[in-house]
Amino acid sequence: MTVWINGAEHELGEGANVLDALDAMGAPRVGVAVAVDAEVVPRADWASTALAAGSRVEVLTAVQGG
Repeated sequence: MTVWINGAEHELGEGANVLDALDAMGAPRVGVAVAVDAEVVPRADWASTALAAGSRVEVLTAVQGG
C-alpha cells in the first residue's frame, strides 16, 4: 500500500504500522515524534497503530538552537 512519509511516497506492506514507516525511511526510534494524519501518536502506541493506504505520516526530530 502507498503511504506518505514526510511528504514522500513509500510502499509498505498491508498491515504496516508506525514502526514500519520509521524503518522505511531509516529514522531512529528514539528522539523523534510521530503524527499520523495530523494526530500525534504516543511512542507506546507505535507498534499497534496501523496505517491505511494514503496515510500521511510525519516524523519530527527535536532540534536545539537559538
